Amino acid sequence: MREALRLAKRAKGETSPNPMVGAVLVSGGKIIGRGWHRRAGLEHAEVNAISNAHRQGHSTRNSTMYITLEPCSTTGRTPPCTKAILDAEISRVVFSTVDPNSRHAGRALRLLKSKGVEVAYGILSDLSAELNAAFNHWIITGLPFVTVKAAMTLDGKIASVSGESKWITGSLARREGMKLRHEVDAILVGVKTILNDDPALTLRDIRRPKREWRGPDLKRIVLDPRARTPLDTKILNDDGAARTTIIVSPNASVSRLAKLEKKCVVMTCPLKKGKFDLKYLLKKLGKQNITNLLVEGGGETNAAFIESGFVNRINFFYASKILGGREARTGVAGEGLPLKPGLYLEKIRWRNIGSDLMLTASVTRE
Repeated sequence: MREALRLAKRAKGETSPNPMVGAVLVSGGKIIGRGWHRRAGLEHAEVNAISNAHRQGHSTRNSTMYITLEPCSTTGRTPPCTKAILDAEISRVVFSTVDPNSRHAGRALRLLKSKGVEVAYGILSDLSAELNAAFNHWIITGLPFVTVKAAMTLDGKIASVSGESKWITGSLARREGMKLRHEVDAILVGVKTILNDDPALTLRDIRRPKREWRGPDLKRIVLDPRARTPLDTKILNDDGAARTTIIVSPNASVSRLAKLEKKCVVMTCPLKKGKFDLKYLLKKLGKQNITNLLVEGGGETNAAFIESGFVNRINFFYASKILGGREARTGVAGEGLPLKPGLYLEKIRWRNIGSDLMLTASVTRE
């Protein structure tokens, strides 16, 4: 199962809105086939593992298949994997986690058992669930899995008093941040980030840092209640402009909207107590198959998501420096939360990245 998990990870950032899945075929105590799901619409891990075994001249009859997720049992973009398993005469199936979709959960288990296949599950389920945390959250709630990412000094500043922000962290930490972009469907920022920094919000190739790569479906989202995004900003004038969405309030200028709509997608989101209704917005994004959302805003945007309770994960990069300054921008601003109930972190992991620190943690509320 660990080998199946390793295979599944090879497609990180490539399979949305499908989960990452790996499969291994074993016969006579030896691995005879390996496979993983590479991209939505392509063959699933089980089919790839069976094909891999056959290409090597192995018979799959009476073999055992280890899969990181319960096999699909319905026809979608591809035929059901349960049929492929039965056609391959596999006698035993071991999967890590049950399908998180309540309409499908346990269906493959029952079907395979009814056909005489021995089935077991629950092996390394915690690791498998963590691997597909974003997919599972989206399937269960209909909302994207939200990660807030920020790079700041040890005293929490994302820019100096004069507004300088390039660069707070070192090149190694920035490359790690680029990996996070590779794993999500969309990047979200506030309009102040656009006005202050005019970022490209692209993927830079991790192996070749100077090369930009936007990915097949990477979307860019800007929270801009008054439609202030400049028409000459980078995100409205590159080849990713069609995948850029400006979120505006019902009060935005009609003339400004008309100009923006010629450049990108414009979506109106209602306000709640003078601020965007983030639950409404996230539901809309979830329906667009955005399963994994990376918030890279400034302090106000980060705070809006944190205070709303819709954040699932935190990725904070800390530079080994202190800037100070009461007017310097901070990584989390907003109105602030009370000590109780507050926002608490669990599954906390710290990593040294060059001279910087990276904090990764899941969010919980007491």
